[in-house]
Amino acid sequence: MKSIRLSVLGLCSLVLLSGCGNLNNTAKGGIIGGAGGAALGGILGQVIGHNTKSTAIGAAIGTAVGATAGVLIGKKMDKAKAAAAAVENAQVESIKDANGLDAVKVTFDSGILFTTGSATLANAAKTSLTEFANVLKTYNDADVAIQGYTDNAGWKNSTAEQSYKKNQELSLKRAQSVQNYLLGQKVSSSQIRSVMGLGEDNPVADNSTAAGKAQNRRVEIYLYASQAMIDAANAGTLE
Repeated sequence: MKSIRLSVLGLCSLVLLSGCGNLNNTAKGGIIGGAGGAALGGILGQVIGHNTKSTAIGAAIGTAVGATAGVLIGKKMDKAKAAAAAVENAQVESIKDANGLDAVKVTFDSGILFTTGSATLANAAKTSLTEFANVLKTYNDADVAIQGYTDNAGWKNSTAEQSYKKNQELSLKRAQSVQNYLLGQKVSSSQIRSVMGLGEDNPVADNSTAAGKAQNRRVEIYLYASQAMIDAANAGTLE
């Protein structure tokens, strides 16, 4: 166990010295694959990932991911990221999933998708989600997770506890609205692996300001390697 820790520390040092912030998913995938699979990849993800909070995305896999497979997954996610970045109103970044593999996080502000207090999609949002649905259909070997969030604003005539619960319910309804629209655009139901409403939890900005609240009202969509993608990468057939 001690030797594994030393190996990880050595690898982390190499990553840091080489300027890991400038690496794309392809290069990061190779480093993680070379580290000996998803378990060590998860540790390295804390160093080279852009959003360590999102490492919970994706179920644990039952197979190790080699260096070559990591590179192939990285290339695939680079392509998916570029396609998602072209979608109107989408904010896109690279992250690591629960297995330390490359993934893509796409954020849509609820101000774009919904009016205040509503889970009904705004008309303007449908253009963005139609474009995004095409990305998902193109990269249909990537699994998808959808998460809805709110700010911490209270509800009229409600206690703090009641407001917290209502915000959680609203965030779930918003995530489900996005899911239903994507399904209506012929995205496969089997591709969307989870839909969650996390309410006020995990704010990304200061809730004491109007600008911060606006950022916290959001829907996040994650694309991450499915077992089929991992199997294809390990077989060397992933394109």
